[in-house]
Amino acid sequence: MVDSHAHLDELDDLPETLQEAKAAGVRGIIAVGINIESNEKVLKMARANIQYVYPAIGYHPWEIREDNVEGNLTYARGHVEECVAIGEIGLDYKIKVKKELQWEVFGELLDIAFESDKPVIIHCRYSHRRAFEIVKEKRIKKAVFHWYSGPIDLLDKILSSGYFISATPALVYSPLHQEEIRRAPAEQILLETDTPVNYQGKEVRPKDVQITLREVARLKGLDPLAVSQQTTANASFFFHISFPS
Repeated sequence: MVDSHAHLDELDDLPETLQEAKAAGVRGIIAVGINIESNEKVLKMARANIQYVYPAIGYHPWEIREDNVEGNLTYARGHVEECVAIGEIGLDYKIKVKKELQWEVFGELLDIAFESDKPVIIHCRYSHRRAFEIVKEKRIKKAVFHWYSGPIDLLDKILSSGYFISATPALVYSPLHQEEIRRAPAEQILLETDTPVNYQGKEVRPKDVQITLREVARLKGLDPLAVSQQTTANASFFFHISFPS
């Protein structure tokens, strides 16, 4: 298994977390960043855990402030070659950041991804259609819509465009998430935990990607081994990584 989305920089128990993940059969973890400080931590832990922790540098919409935009964009441009993806980036219409500013920042980050041929990891809470439109406008080749929970008709457009969605442990209780994973081809699904998110009282770690795997297999009526092999192959293709056996 591969955990394609984890905020490892937020953990105080990283060594134990990585040991438990390896014991659970996790072959690699994509550590996502959200701002300069977070990205620095992600790059540092990736250098300390080569061929296991893989860095994605990002600028989360929650972190956008008019006085820190240029610094974060400059950082992304300067360190893009050190990462396997740009993320977590995107839009969020529930927060008090001007939509126009979010669109501008998202567009700039997608330009960086396009120019460096990097895949993107997208956050799009209450902003699914606009996020998809901008991704298409920017001619992005590889995108994963993280924990997709938007309209079903838009999901069909996302999938027909060749993009991916990610499955999370929320599959245990979320009917909408379940419906979307049933609808998506196994070839366009990535597994993740969004560590250290708390799902109904349980704060997850990368080892809990096995929960995601189990639920995807159950919903799609597939053997868990087949799902683990397919989603690991998906992650390998998406992030351009040959995960060690």
